[in-house]
Amino acid sequence: MMSSKGVVILGSTGSIGCQTLDVVSQNPDKLHVVGLACGTRVSDMQRQAQKFSVRHTAVGADDALDLIDLDGVDIVVNALVGAAGLRASYKTLMAGKTLALANKESLVVGGDLLMPMADKPGRLMPIDSEHGAIYQCLMGEEASHVRRLWVTASGGPFRGMTTDQLKNVTAKEALAHPTWNMGPKITIDSSTLMNKGLEVIEAHHLFDMPYERIEVVVQPQSAIHSMVEYTDGSVKAHLGTTDMRIPIQFALSYPERWDAPVAPLDFRELGSLEFAAPDTKTFRCLALAREAGKTGGTLPAVMNAANEVAVGAFLQGECSFLDIAACVEDAMEKHKVQRVESIEQLQEVDMDARRCALNYLSDCTAA
Repeated sequence: MMSSKGVVILGSTGSIGCQTLDVVSQNPDKLHVVGLACGTRVSDMQRQAQKFSVRHTAVGADDALDLIDLDGVDIVVNALVGAAGLRASYKTLMAGKTLALANKESLVVGGDLLMPMADKPGRLMPIDSEHGAIYQCLMGEEASHVRRLWVTASGGPFRGMTTDQLKNVTAKEALAHPTWNMGPKITIDSSTLMNKGLEVIEAHHLFDMPYERIEVVVQPQSAIHSMVEYTDGSVKAHLGTTDMRIPIQFALSYPERWDAPVAPLDFRELGSLEFAAPDTKTFRCLALAREAGKTGGTLPAVMNAANEVAVGAFLQGECSFLDIAACVEDAMEKHKVQRVESIEQLQEVDMDARRCALNYLSDCTAA
């Protein structure tokens, strides 16, 4: 009989954290929670700790790191928001524990440091519908037989709009995602297509795939979570219900499969499936992220930091929707790219890029 896995959830009060706890509640014989960490919603975390009989809690990214070293921890779910999650990912892999990664920025910023540490199957499991899909489509296949990875995108709430139409869109409109229920930062990233750019960089690192063989396709129904195309012309697609508990559970159950945490997809009611190319001229963040990824080194860290600052400003009504891409581009153009060498170096680059972004947005406001 399989023993219960001990789980630490960093970012337990966010969307991914709450859904992870739901998966735990459905599998009490297979999973138990050892520790919880949150950002600011302390009372919510305390209720979670009481419900799941969790003795160890932490507030803030720095204190969250201490939970990783607790006895009985098998899996660390990193659902922290932003570049702050990189240190937690690094420490988890250093400790030899399974990293269930929902923090995109860890690989975007520090993929060069993290991937050599994820040297065994199952050491780093992506909690992401797209990467979880690709991971499963690649299982049992030879890497040399892969022609392309197809990363699907919903297109966000502004799909089909022109640059002129985007000038005055509000944060409230951007937060109205058509298919996924996510936190505010990732929802804004979805509306700009930056989220898809981050996922392209993640896929490059996770699957050791050159950027020329990673494509993005808009699939508005979000029923196809991603696809892998093989050299013989065959394509494997991962389809399923639009619910993050499915990839969360797969990351926690691997290499096993447990009973579905949600109702399965009824293909008789699905209707049509649409496909389209992303509009990278209007939604420039996807192209900027690709450029950062292809250039490599410290440029993705700069791109990511500037985006975090700009998204934060947009959510506060302090800049326009179009200012997000412009701010990212400005920071990237001003940065002198270095080779990635350490966490400390990346943190310094991150801080410099944030200062650059704040200066750019300040000048925009003054103008």
